[in-house]
Amino acid sequence: MPIAHPILSTDESLELERVLLPSRELQWTAMNHAGRAVGRVILEDFGELTAMPSRLRLLVLVGKGHNGGDALLAADEILKRHGGAEVQVLLRSDKKELRSLTLRPLDDLLKSSRASLCNELSYRQEAFDIVIDGLLGMQFRPPLREDLATLLSEVNARTGIRFRAAVDLPSGLGDPEAFQADFTYATGIAKTPLFDPANAAKIGRLRYLDIGFFQLPYEGKRCCAENILPDGALAELAGLRSPLCDKRTYGHLFVLSGSRSYPGALLMSVKAALSSGVGLLTAFAPESLCAQYAAAVPEAMWVPWPETPEGGLALEGWHLLQERLPRADAILCGSGIGREPETLQLVKDLVERTELPLVLDADALQPEMAHAAAARPANAGSVILTPHMGEFMRLAGRESAEYSHEALMDFSKIHRVVTILKGPHTHICDGAQVALSPRGGPVLARGGSGDILAGITGGLLAQRPGEPFETACRAPLWHGAAADRLARTKGQISVHTTDLLDHLGPVLREIF
Repeated sequence: MPIAHPILSTDESLELERVLLPSRELQWTAMNHAGRAVGRVILEDFGELTAMPSRLRLLVLVGKGHNGGDALLAADEILKRHGGAEVQVLLRSDKKELRSLTLRPLDDLLKSSRASLCNELSYRQEAFDIVIDGLLGMQFRPPLREDLATLLSEVNARTGIRFRAAVDLPSGLGDPEAFQADFTYATGIAKTPLFDPANAAKIGRLRYLDIGFFQLPYEGKRCCAENILPDGALAELAGLRSPLCDKRTYGHLFVLSGSRSYPGALLMSVKAALSSGVGLLTAFAPESLCAQYAAAVPEAMWVPWPETPEGGLALEGWHLLQERLPRADAILCGSGIGREPETLQLVKDLVERTELPLVLDADALQPEMAHAAAARPANAGSVILTPHMGEFMRLAGRESAEYSHEALMDFSKIHRVVTILKGPHTHICDGAQVALSPRGGPVLARGGSGDILAGITGGLLAQRPGEPFETACRAPLWHGAAADRLARTKGQISVHTTDLLDHLGPVLREIF
């Protein structure tokens, strides 16, 4: 199983930090890891907005606690990496009130000629590229003091701020005037307030930065049953392959998808599966499209499939699949198939009559397919479903579009499936556990991104058919990390969905 880290309450987090960091020097080491990681990733995420300006203006909001120290170290890291950066630090406490581990990075930062203290007047007069919020820590309880509420209200309203970053939790979270973050950087521990729907608008996008707190299994108390996936869960994908391998070593995926009405979906899934590292791929495509597809992606083996009059996959092609089944390690079905009754019957036959591991996507995500999955023999391969919330509501017969841990667990357990529930945070569940991928962002809010995720999932499953939950965790994490890299490289707007494919390989090399 990939390494997944627990999501803890603020009280549980404080207790764990007391256990892991009993001395001041250990606390200082952890603060350095956290703060400098925040600084590095802020610079990367700022790239989603704009090219890096030659003069980068930062404002750091600092309280007396360790969050302020993290923010100061983040600013110092940005100074080290950007020769034109300038930092102004706005203190909300007298320097004498600062904790020693917050005063230390403040004094170090102010030794630079590019850093200075500022007061509220100079703050009001200037615009800033980046504001880093380290004002209040996780021990804050609403309401905000009047002076802090006024400050945060002014910061939130300021149109001259281009990028707003919160360290760990936005200051004042739970109060109407809480800091409005574009990104929140959870350092070391992902805390439960980050996943409360009531806080989503203040948190912005979540980055989880692993600083080594969970090198050993966590055995403490926890109020949340879910886990978060760090980038380290992708480590096994980034290593060297054996020099003794051949194409059969890395699995054979069958893809049964597409229609004349949705010709691009199959092509995107096939390209993504090939990019996942699968050794062999056979694609069954509508016969009228097969020659074009073979010319576009010659790495795959293309099998023409009989079509219905409307251009969908016809039942009469079943023998084409059946005679080749012994060669397959997994099957992906659904992208672009449409909802013709004959084609959906073909998908139902696939679920009922084969015992290979399956990935079902898009229009294959119908209630009857989930019921068929539940009836498969106990020794049959796992079924992975990839719904977004609308499709999950259809599958589970739910009327609410709000995420429910219990509903996801119950559905996955009853139907004996692994569910990848796509969303701003993607939840992966096998009926016994839930992991959460925080990667990806608005760049994925375009047609075809789900087809690419389905292809990655199918390709990984064919390589490791005995690890369905692990596959279902790695696929959206990898997909999301590639999306983040794409957005940092080209921005969120003027991109094509298939641009994601160019970032799958580089993101693994850069992460590790």
